[in-house]
Amino acid sequence: MNIKKITRVLPALLAGCALALTGCSSSTDSATNAEGSTVDTSAAESTEKPVVLTTFTVIADMASQVTGDKMTVLSITEPDAEIHDYQPTPEDIKKAEKADVILNNGLGLERWFERFVADVDAPHFDLSEGVEPIAIAEGEYEGKPNPHAWMSPDSALIYVDNIVKAVSSIDKANADYYKENGEKYKKELAGVKEKMEKELASIPENQRALVTCEGAFSYLARDMKLTEKYLWGVNAEGALTPQRMADVENFVKDSKVPAVFCESTVDNKMQPVVEATGTPFGGVLYVDSLTDSDGDVPTYLDLLRYDAETITKGLTGKAQ
Repeated sequence: MNIKKITRVLPALLAGCALALTGCSSSTDSATNAEGSTVDTSAAESTEKPVVLTTFTVIADMASQVTGDKMTVLSITEPDAEIHDYQPTPEDIKKAEKADVILNNGLGLERWFERFVADVDAPHFDLSEGVEPIAIAEGEYEGKPNPHAWMSPDSALIYVDNIVKAVSSIDKANADYYKENGEKYKKELAGVKEKMEKELASIPENQRALVTCEGAFSYLARDMKLTEKYLWGVNAEGALTPQRMADVENFVKDSKVPAVFCESTVDNKMQPVVEATGTPFGGVLYVDSLTDSDGDVPTYLDLLRYDAETITKGLTGKAQ
């Protein structure tokens, strides 16, 4: 047990010793809570699991597939949240102080992250380490790495390996378990990728242009051989300019793009393009955040499936 966990358990043990000195039975570790009731601290200690803290819901879901029932996985940001300029709360800091390991995306995605972990003892891992980054082609962040590498199923395999490495570093006894879960999950990813390729391959060559609000699909567009165009490179205040809007509108007109899209975590800034060009809105795509369990994309694999289906329907004129 590490020092952090000893610190959390020690007060309860001392309380139990105090009760024993007053004549309570020494056969059960117990303490008195605020209501005066007795609780079994030995059971609480035995069931305590290492805590994995992640920066957003997508990698939280990926991590949970690897850790299974051996660890507790938490996400700093909630479902449907925008993550680039998230402002951590005092509760987030408390979560980090109790975490055994922290997983983040890296590649500049979480612009708040370095300040967040500055005074946190838990080790943290960039899950995108090992991914060959694609540079943002246009806009305010031109030339910087596009952080949305998880949108490529191939890159996601690297994420899974990095998760296995990270959680095994704090729980070597279960390293084989995490590796086995990781390999199983990678097979599921391969199956989803194959299905995505078949769906997107049905889009005619002259219609394979993916126009979105944020440039979050560079890795997916590369893998699936789609031409990408976007209003801004990375979600940020002031990222959208009149020049970018006009550039996208001209591209949509000249290329006769069948449909345009926007992401779930931003307002639909694509509506002016729809109105200026008469091009249909193909639907909302998911990138930075999952939904609650009753939403469209409660898991990362659901996200990939949903986006592939939505893009295919939009670019083949089948969107509702």
